[in-house]
Amino acid sequence: MTTNETLAQYSDWAFRSAFTVLVLALVLLIVQYASTRAQAVQDRELVSAGSGARPADAASVPGRVVEQPKKPMAERFGGMGAAVLVVGTVLIFASIVLRGFATARFPLGNMYEFVTMACAAALVVGLALLSKPAYRSMWVFLLVPVLILMFLAATVLYADAAPVVPALRSYWLPIHVTIVSVGSGVFLVSGIASLLFLLRMRYPRGEEGTGVFARIAERLPDAQTLDRLAYKTTIIGFPLFGAGVILGAIWAEAAWGRFWGWDPKETVSFIAWVIYAAYLHARATSGWRDTKAAWINVAGFVAMLFNLFIINMVVSGLHSYAGLN
Repeated sequence: MTTNETLAQYSDWAFRSAFTVLVLALVLLIVQYASTRAQAVQDRELVSAGSGARPADAASVPGRVVEQPKKPMAERFGGMGAAVLVVGTVLIFASIVLRGFATARFPLGNMYEFVTMACAAALVVGLALLSKPAYRSMWVFLLVPVLILMFLAATVLYADAAPVVPALRSYWLPIHVTIVSVGSGVFLVSGIASLLFLLRMRYPRGEEGTGVFARIAERLPDAQTLDRLAYKTTIIGFPLFGAGVILGAIWAEAAWGRFWGWDPKETVSFIAWVIYAAYLHARATSGWRDTKAAWINVAGFVAMLFNLFIINMVVSGLHSYAGLN
């Protein structure tokens, strides 16, 4: 089976374009994030000084032309950043689809493709759950790990478009790996939300704190909103990842003649799944549903990252198909 080099090149260009566009989105959202504080300070100063007539009062003066107030800078940059995010998400999906057509297979045969799919899933979940302007400040913290993962995918993890090894030529590949990669992307959003929740709990009223972290916390949504977002995304990712583990065991029986062999990848995936189950249980248990549960969710996120990088890149096992170890 030959590879269509033209489509493979288009796929790489789409990926690089997606990375560039998402960097631009990050810059715009950082400006929006920084402008939020400046706008809040300006509004407080105007209120305290008693300046600025109300629009209704000005409009009541006969013969006076009232100009419509301009949108705040934070809102304008936030809107541009949100629009650019959609373009970047479309481009990264285009790179996935073009890679699939170039190789005439499902584009999840190596680490580069897996990480690309996980990043795309995280972006889609973010666009679905962080669409309100009040949540745009969270995009800064979600885009940073996404861009880091994309950078690693394009450098350390990159693999040329080519047919997969014989062990992956199975109809189970699109089923098992897609579910696991999408679940990993959902858990990325959940982990970031829990980290921000812990920061917000540490600085519940950021304007009264000092230091960089206090100033970061004051621009975030309230702690309960962040906690609900982490819980909601885990509720989505937990059954997906669990189904991926189960389907992987079924594929293992068909490929290797056993459902479970405590391969390093299998073992750490199971540990991560158990940690997320513990988080959901703790989240519903009185006395655990605040910071304790959030730390368990962060532990699950760390386990996912450990499984993605250390297990795939350092530890050899039956899942070592990426050519990295």
